Amino acid sequence: MTAIIFSDYRLICGFMDDCKADINLLKCGSIRPGEKDAHSQGEVVACLEKGLVKEAEETDPRIQVSDECKKAILRVAELSSDDFHLDRHLYFACRDDRERFCENTQAGEGRVYKCLFNHKFEESMSEKCRDALTTRQKLIAQDYKVSYSLAKSCKSDLKKYRCNVENLPRSREARLSYLLMCLESAVHRGRQVSSECQGEMLDYRRMLMEDFSLSPEIILSCRGEIEHHCSGLHRKGRTLHCLMKVVRGEKGNVGPNCQQALQTLIQETDPGADYRIDRALNEACESVIQTACKHIRSGDPMILSCLMEHLYTEKMVEDCEHRLLELQYFISRDWKLDTVLYRKCQGDASRLCHTHGWNETSELMPPGAVFSCLYRHAYRTEEQGRRLSRECRAEVQRILHQRAMDVKLDPVLQDKCMIDLGKWCSEKTETGQELECLQDHLDDLVSDCRDIVGNLTELESEDIQIEALLMRACEPIIQTFCHEVADNQIDSGDLMECLIQNKHQKEMNEKCAIGVTHFQLVQMKDFRFSYKFKMACKEDVLKLCPNIKKKVDVVICLSTTVRNDTLQDAKEHRVSLKCRKQLRVEELEMTEDIRLEPELYEACKSDIKNYCQNVPYGNAQIIECLKEIKKQLSTRCHQKVFKLQETEMMDPELDYTLMRVCKQMIKRFCPEADSKNMLQCLKQNKNSEVMDPKCKQMITKRQITQNTDYRLNPVLRKACKADIPKFCQNILNRAKDDTELEGQVISCLKLKYADQRLSPDCEDQIRVIIQESALDYRLDPQLQMHCSDEISSLCAEEAAAQEQTGQVEECLKVNLLKIKTEMCKKEVLNMLKESKADIFVDPVLHTACALDIKHHCAAIPPGRGRQMSCLMEALEDKRVRLQPECKKRLNDRIEMWSYAAKVAPAEGFSDLAMQVMTSPSKNYILSVITVGICVLFLIGLMCGRITKRVTRELKDSSQVLVQNAKQKWMEE
Repeated sequence: MTAIIFSDYRLICGFMDDCKADINLLKCGSIRPGEKDAHSQGEVVACLEKGLVKEAEETDPRIQVSDECKKAILRVAELSSDDFHLDRHLYFACRDDRERFCENTQAGEGRVYKCLFNHKFEESMSEKCRDALTTRQKLIAQDYKVSYSLAKSCKSDLKKYRCNVENLPRSREARLSYLLMCLESAVHRGRQVSSECQGEMLDYRRMLMEDFSLSPEIILSCRGEIEHHCSGLHRKGRTLHCLMKVVRGEKGNVGPNCQQALQTLIQETDPGADYRIDRALNEACESVIQTACKHIRSGDPMILSCLMEHLYTEKMVEDCEHRLLELQYFISRDWKLDTVLYRKCQGDASRLCHTHGWNETSELMPPGAVFSCLYRHAYRTEEQGRRLSRECRAEVQRILHQRAMDVKLDPVLQDKCMIDLGKWCSEKTETGQELECLQDHLDDLVSDCRDIVGNLTELESEDIQIEALLMRACEPIIQTFCHEVADNQIDSGDLMECLIQNKHQKEMNEKCAIGVTHFQLVQMKDFRFSYKFKMACKEDVLKLCPNIKKKVDVVICLSTTVRNDTLQDAKEHRVSLKCRKQLRVEELEMTEDIRLEPELYEACKSDIKNYCQNVPYGNAQIIECLKEIKKQLSTRCHQKVFKLQETEMMDPELDYTLMRVCKQMIKRFCPEADSKNMLQCLKQNKNSEVMDPKCKQMITKRQITQNTDYRLNPVLRKACKADIPKFCQNILNRAKDDTELEGQVISCLKLKYADQRLSPDCEDQIRVIIQESALDYRLDPQLQMHCSDEISSLCAEEAAAQEQTGQVEECLKVNLLKIKTEMCKKEVLNMLKESKADIFVDPVLHTACALDIKHHCAAIPPGRGRQMSCLMEALEDKRVRLQPECKKRLNDRIEMWSYAAKVAPAEGFSDLAMQVMTSPSKNYILSVITVGICVLFLIGLMCGRITKRVTRELKDSSQVLVQNAKQKWMEE
């Protein structure tokens, strides 16, 4: 009987009265001419249903169905919801499809409808049946009661949670979207909703995600976008994902109304709670879920989180990656759509961020604002105020780690930086490159974008695990060297510090090294980007370095303050102890790569390109390259490199290459040495048998550098601070700032050492330098400069020796007569002169005469030519038998000194005295001088007596004349 009534709309009680005018208006008519089908009156109801659906999908419909007819149509659809036989149009359209897909499904309680809905997008489904099913679904979207199973299963829950209160208009309370939002809100608040109702909700949420046409707002707002970008992609949710892709900016632009309609639909369907709701995502990611996320039960909200964690990994497939990012774009714009986040943080969000209920939205709150509020509080210290609960903080960190891989998943960043992304980063299309690009151009960004990127970078400095791609690249090094700090829930910058310290381990891969270096370079733009430095020194910066932003400038400011306090022996340091410790860490890190010292890098960019193009930046290799070709550098770069070397020599711990190459030797020889005395300690142990050859070579390099300019030798500079201006002022007057003196001052001091005119402290330091340079000609820059041709022609074999032990110097001395260049000859003569003053500065002679010194001169202290004089006296003494080698070397030296005396006569009394004292005929010369002095003394005595007698006679005669004159005057 029911089937007969539903076959003819005229038999349905009241239907004819309510819809007569609408039937005529829509031209739905009755039985069409020529048709014999007795059941075709059901077509009239179908025609009215289509008119009702069409009206909802038009902005300004030409024909509107009356309210009475609307109610009647939906009532008829509701009455026919139990048995699909009662929907005569759908029944006849889907008879064959029912037999094909739902043969074993028993009619009643809407079961056949649901079965057909599930097979709607099967290839073998007839278009006629698919259209009828779509119309039915659209009616359900307008009134949930058109679905028998949904209305029945959720009846008590709807009443319990007041989802169909009487004071709301029926058009709103009956809408499927309103019902879903109301019940989902109850679920998200932790309320109990029956499993039958939740099952029905899941089916209809999936239905809405599968077919965009069931959402009138999508049809109204996105018609142009669908026609232009997404035509022909109607099935299985592809159209919605196509629209999502357009919204992400990958295929064009989309209007704000369409974007809002999509956002609303995502909230209604809530695929974040169960990925299976999104059929396109489910099918695309099935293989990934089976491999990467098989430990999570099907339908769990954490499946989406698992997929995000495997984004851009080998397990991820391209289609899944696209569908996942398209969905996450919308989830990231409404914090409530991440089910786990909402559950863990709803209390914190209400308390700190003034949020509304799950199904309530505020138009005044921009997308992503709540999550931004949460993560600001997540990283606050206790001193800074209220913090998130532990559970909420963990969820915020999880999402930050996942979303940092794509700037589009940060709505605030994308909104504020849209112009800058187009201007600076349009070609940066690879994963993670956009944020790196924005960080690289931080100073060029507009103010709002710069603030957002700066805040995010500051956050990364505290918790580098936000950089998920970097963490993946660095996984091996983290597991090997940093697993303890990586396991800490609170990072506080320790993990990045550990990665920097181990950046040059052999386990380090290129991607990780590049990522760590990039972050170091970004840190230089603002001291806030170094979390540990910021926390240790923020008060010191505010007090001592206000208005300074760049990290390198802050480091210089604080370092200068520390140095001045140290030099002035201040009772109390202005920079706090914790800041000084962290400052030291920052200074050491900056020495590893020239790019971390922007002023030096900018000054030397062209030189690096010209001379060090193929040299890697890491391990201070570029800096070392510039040092080695210092004389070829541009003036500005040369000056900067000289200043750098001056700093390193004052504090050798800042010499990255020296510390790296000699790391083990420092542990062996200088474990307790002060950092500022590290090079001095290494120099003292340089010739040890267990000294590492590479370290020894590096020490020699630094000695060569030191000997080019006294300012690069702090110990010498301090010891000779009075002697240098006293004896070498003319050299200082000619010198220019920031340029080397090429060893001129040290050569000047060497000459005064030979004259024994230096202060004791300065003499000790110069003696060491002379001894070292006597073993290795490269430590004497003046000799190397003036005698380079002679060394190449006369002493090439000696210069090529792997170990320098004074062979080149000895060669030049032996070939003194062959040297034609006056300046070179002068340098060799100076060497001979120095060797007279102390046998220790003549390694060949000292080695040959070591036993004789021990036997004959042990009691005589070294220095001031005393031991040399002792050996000369032993050579003249026929009773003393010297070693043959010593005797030969001494005779050679006597000949050399004799020649030197002829070529370079004494320039003054001191030179003459020194030549006499070191002459082999010293005793004879001294005897002659003594006899001469005695003769002069005797002559003087004789001359004195004669002079005295003559003076007395003159005096007597003058007295006689005076007496005679006096008598004559008296007589007169």
